[in-house]
Amino acid sequence: MADDGIQRGSLPIPDRRDAGFTTFDAKDPDTSYPPITRLRPPAGAPNVLIVLLDDVGFGASSAFGGPVHMPTAERLAATGLRYNRFHTTALCSPTRAALLSGRNHHAVGMGSITELATSAPGYSSLRPNSMQPLAEILRLNGYATAHFGKCHEVPQWETSPAGPFDRWPSPGNGFEKFYGFIGGEASQYYPALHEGTTPVDPPRTPEEGYHLTEDLTDHAIEWIREQKALAPDKPFFAYVATGATHTPHHVPPEWSAKYRGAFDDGWDALRESTFRRQKEVGAIGPDAELTARPDEIPAWDDMPDELKPVLRREAENYAGFLEHTDHHVGRLLDDLEAQGILQDTLVFYIIGDNGASAEGGIDGTFKAMVSANGGDDLQTAAVMTAELDKWGGPESYPHYAVGWAHAFCTPYQWTKQVASHWGGTRNATIVHWPAGIADGGGFRSQFTHVIDVAPTVLEAAGLPAPATVHGVTQEPLHGTSMTYTFASADAPERHDTQYFEMMCNRGIYHRGWSAVTKHRTPWHFTGSGPAFEDDVWELYDGNSDWTQSHDLAAEQPEKLAALQRLFFIQASRFDVFPLDDRLLERLTPRIAGRPELVEGDEQLLFAGMRSLSEDNVVNLKNRSHSVTAEVVIPDGGAEGVILGQGGLTGGWVLYLKEGALAYAYNFVGYQVTRIAGGEPVPPGEHQLRMEFAYDGGGVGKGGTVTLFVDGAETASGRVERTHITSFNLDETNDVGRDTGSRVVTDYPATGNDFTGTIKVIRVVGGDDGQGHLVDPEQLHLTAMLRQ
Repeated sequence: MADDGIQRGSLPIPDRRDAGFTTFDAKDPDTSYPPITRLRPPAGAPNVLIVLLDDVGFGASSAFGGPVHMPTAERLAATGLRYNRFHTTALCSPTRAALLSGRNHHAVGMGSITELATSAPGYSSLRPNSMQPLAEILRLNGYATAHFGKCHEVPQWETSPAGPFDRWPSPGNGFEKFYGFIGGEASQYYPALHEGTTPVDPPRTPEEGYHLTEDLTDHAIEWIREQKALAPDKPFFAYVATGATHTPHHVPPEWSAKYRGAFDDGWDALRESTFRRQKEVGAIGPDAELTARPDEIPAWDDMPDELKPVLRREAENYAGFLEHTDHHVGRLLDDLEAQGILQDTLVFYIIGDNGASAEGGIDGTFKAMVSANGGDDLQTAAVMTAELDKWGGPESYPHYAVGWAHAFCTPYQWTKQVASHWGGTRNATIVHWPAGIADGGGFRSQFTHVIDVAPTVLEAAGLPAPATVHGVTQEPLHGTSMTYTFASADAPERHDTQYFEMMCNRGIYHRGWSAVTKHRTPWHFTGSGPAFEDDVWELYDGNSDWTQSHDLAAEQPEKLAALQRLFFIQASRFDVFPLDDRLLERLTPRIAGRPELVEGDEQLLFAGMRSLSEDNVVNLKNRSHSVTAEVVIPDGGAEGVILGQGGLTGGWVLYLKEGALAYAYNFVGYQVTRIAGGEPVPPGEHQLRMEFAYDGGGVGKGGTVTLFVDGAETASGRVERTHITSFNLDETNDVGRDTGSRVVTDYPATGNDFTGTIKVIRVVGGDDGQGHLVDPEQLHLTAMLRQ
């Protein structure tokens, strides 16, 4: 560590009073005080840029032999280092929590996504204050810090405008600047954005060319330029976590058009061709073998011929999405180079926070919420084929099929969520630092893990891991600095033991060997699965078997038993236990032991409230309910949205159309019902009311909608089908307007604000709820689609 005379072991760095001679008169010649200096890290500390992509398998990027052209990744690899045995946790929130803390994900409370948090320490989504994040350590040592993009680490019950905000990126997690979204995913065209803790609208519409990845890049460039213009001697830590390439796979059509015909031969052929290229570029060992496709994943030849045009478009669209993302990462690097600071910037380009996502199901989807709400009958091969030209555009919410996810994880077994096998956890990663890496352009094959990033950054900056932060003794970092690999491809690996666990898929790595067991399949939500004692463990010798191709469990039972024992030791140490494969129980806050955002069946909403997620408001699904608005209509009448939920892929809205009260229900983007009638509401104070009488008899049923103005019925009608689990995964609720995508096209996409005055809205859920009948598997699917 650099020795600049500053005691950095306890943060904040304690103030030190000058103990010198004090005069009576400042004009006295003996008056002397040391000058005020600005806090900076040790001399030579680099700028740090971490770029984390979402849901990209090891076998996707061209820099590692994949089929998707990523020129920025290739450019960094040419003078940087490619790490081909770098690992994540197999899921979104846990990888991010581990990356930013330098500790194992269960130890910081993130054993799963925040929506599945329980009161068990390893799964609470609450990072202990004894494990302060990297951004806070760097900030307290004089770095400028900023986070752009996705944050899925805020506990679910703290995501509303009521806070608290001490677990948000800014101010709670050490970032001075935050521009991005809170949650597991965001529409690339209609994201719910925050600047700090303040909700903000995207600067443009999709019709004006808006795309979230470009927007995040613009903000990152602007912030870095500002920092270097005003404090050129102050290094920065910029964390750019794109929403890409998580579902929805949104990309302008010219990008996906580049790949027309590239995937015509299907996913089995893609695995073969990718495997050959991976060997050619050196991304895998020369003796590596291509793992077999699991029986749970259908062969390409077994897929229906009428569905194959859709399946091909899914892959073309995704490939364009990934190349588009890489392009904008390149824009950021171009700007660093133009400023002359790329040389002194330590860049981590982590191509995926887990393996490729298998949450699109066997067929993939044009609109992701259809299956979770029982609407598969509406999304047939014929329907999706008719939508081919819209794939990736604002009217879509697409995800590819399981077979593509597996192919994009070539050459490994399984996908995202499966922490037992490398397909879920091994992610292509590039480290670039011209000032610190003298001999770039090669591969590094030492075992590394996402918890190694924080200690690497601290060592590169000459900073110690602090013993205390804000008066709290800190848990030592769990990771191992990767700097020892910078100068030598042959240096013995130092991170020689690492446990894995996600959704009870679990394993252990130790000095080349791995023992693993897969407990459940990501796209099968069939209860709790087998008893943990009945899980079948596999054994692999990574010293001779790069891809976990040959299970040695039957041949070497003693070795397997030793590694299983080591897993139990590590799991006990880092709060992995108790293993928890429950479905409904974890999705029910009262049972799981976590707070609820909204308690009770009634809620008051007021004008100006905005960016309320679906979890921020009373649940109106599968039950009767009412919405009552007290409003003032100005002279000349009023128009616009009073209140709604969701967007183009599903939701409801109460609004004035040509001055008259109207209601619309959009079922999963395929069935839209409009109910309106009566005369325009006259000027003055009025009560506008919608009553929904649920049919009952199960979940997702229809109901009768009745509209009232001042207690008098003005219109009624039927809604035949309703949502079971969720309207949308990222759309928000705003009083007096509809931001994001529109529920219906009856009002403008922007400028649809209610032109009267909203005094108060009362939302009431009835006591005839059928929510207890919701299939736990559908609830779990909804939760997993969010991460």
